[in-house]
Amino acid sequence: MADYHFVYKDVEGATTQWDDIQRKLGNLPEKPEPFKPPPFAPRVDADEQPKSKEWLDARDPDELEELEDDLDDDRFLEQYRRMRLAELKEAAKTARFGAVQPITGSDFVREVSQAPPDVWVVVFLYKDAIPECGLLETCLEELAPKYAETKFVKIISTDCIPNYPDRNVPTILVYNNSAVKGTYVGLQKFGGKKCTPECKLYHTISFHYLSSSYSSFFSWLGKNIVSTHQ
Repeated sequence: MADYHFVYKDVEGATTQWDDIQRKLGNLPEKPEPFKPPPFAPRVDADEQPKSKEWLDARDPDELEELEDDLDDDRFLEQYRRMRLAELKEAAKTARFGAVQPITGSDFVREVSQAPPDVWVVVFLYKDAIPECGLLETCLEELAPKYAETKFVKIISTDCIPNYPDRNVPTILVYNNSAVKGTYVGLQKFGGKKCTPECKLYHTISFHYLSSSYSSFFSWLGKNIVSTHQ
């Protein structure tokens, strides 16, 4: 004869008076919160959502390409889509760099001297053991992504110039069209130890010789040069 067992379960979350007393005395753990299913939310079809300039601004180039036939009924949005796509493609052409690139002595001619004529190159000569170099490098690393049309490179000073004295680092060299446009030794011209990324550092570099037409980086410098050097 089969032995049947029955297990009776109360409603979830229900407790006995005995359990409640034991919990008040600290003999039982707190009662868990009853399970609550998340509220129903109907699935939103992105294709059925109304389009706007802001919506188009959030799309990447591939998504904008795919929308070519979807906005034919809205002339304004179709024109804006084409304009936005052209802007992104142009930005992809000009934003060539965006980081401080480490180079060696054997890389210098290729990466700096032979850079295209429309590229400005900021060369950072440093030594790891010198604190001022760390400060200037932090500034450069913050600025490089903001001005991705400008090429930033760093090189150990003695790899670039044999026997270059440590007392002269950090040093910044500015190159354009295979020529040195400026040389800055130490931090004093950049505000010393109070040097900040978009303060005196690049206002000083821009003084007298950098043309603002080459990149947005130098355009920004040109706008601020008057207040810095008056």
